[in-house]
Amino acid sequence: MTAILLALASAAAYGLSDFLGGVLSKRDSPWTIALWGQIGALLAAGAAALAIGGAPAPVDLAWAALAGTGSALGTAFLYRGLAAGRMSVVAPISAVVSAAVPVVAGVAGGERPAPLVWGGIAVGLVAIWLVARVPPAHAASRTGTAASIRDGVLAGLGFGTAFAAIGQFREEAGLWPNALAMLVAVVVLAAGVLLVRAGIALPSRRAGLALLPGVLGATALTFFLFATQHGLLTVVSVISALYPAATVILAALVLRERIHRGQAVGLAACAVAVALVAAG
Repeated sequence: MTAILLALASAAAYGLSDFLGGVLSKRDSPWTIALWGQIGALLAAGAAALAIGGAPAPVDLAWAALAGTGSALGTAFLYRGLAAGRMSVVAPISAVVSAAVPVVAGVAGGERPAPLVWGGIAVGLVAIWLVARVPPAHAASRTGTAASIRDGVLAGLGFGTAFAAIGQFREEAGLWPNALAMLVAVVVLAAGVLLVRAGIALPSRRAGLALLPGVLGATALTFFLFATQHGLLTVVSVISALYPAATVILAALVLRERIHRGQAVGLAACAVAVALVAAG
C-alpha cells in the first residue's frame, strides 16, 4: 500500500507539472521552458540530496545519466506537443508509452506481479488510452492530431526510459542519482536549446514561474523512486502513469477543454485500476 500511495503522489505531482509546463509553453519556446524547468528540478533535487545524503556507486551514476537523458528528451517533446496540440491528447499518450517501457523492463528483470495486479495494470493502460482518445468530430485537424500523437509517443519513450533507469537505483545511493539525472537533463536540454536556436533568457517573473514545473517534476521523481523501493517497478510505473487524469481535469477546469464521454469512462477506469492493484 505504501508503494501505491507514493506512486499516486508521484502521479499528482507529474500531472500538475505537465499542466503548468504546457501552459507556459504556449507563450515561450517549449525547449526554453523545459530547460528552465529542469534547472528548477536540479535545484530541488540537489537540495533534497544534500539533506538526505547517500552513497551512490558507479552503477547508480550510470543509470542516472540514462535517466537524465530520457527525462530531458521526454520533457522537451511533451512540452512541444502540449504547446501545439490538445493537452488531453498529448499527455495521456505519453503516459501509455512511458508506462509500457518500465513494465517490459520490470518483467525482463524477473518481476512477476499477481494475476489481480496484472488485471489492474491492463485496466490502467486501457484507462489511459480512453482518456487519450478524442472523437474524430472534435479533433482540431488530422495533421494536428498526428503531430500530437507523434510528440506524445516520443515523450513517452523518453520518460519510460527514465522510469526504467530510476527503478535500478540502489536504496543506499539516497537521492544523489536523482540530482545527477537532473544535472544531465539540464546539459541535454541546454544543447537542445542551442541546436534549435531557441532563446534562453526569460523575463524574471516568467523565469520564476518556469522553475515550478521542474520543482514539481523533481518531487514526482522522488516519490517514484521511493515507490520503487517499496513495490514492483511494473506496478509503480503504471500507477504513476495515471498522471494524465490530473492534467485532463486541470485542462477542463482552467482551459475549458471538454472532457468527452470516453475520457470520463477512462478517468473512472483509473480508479478501478488503482483498486485492483491495491487489492492484489
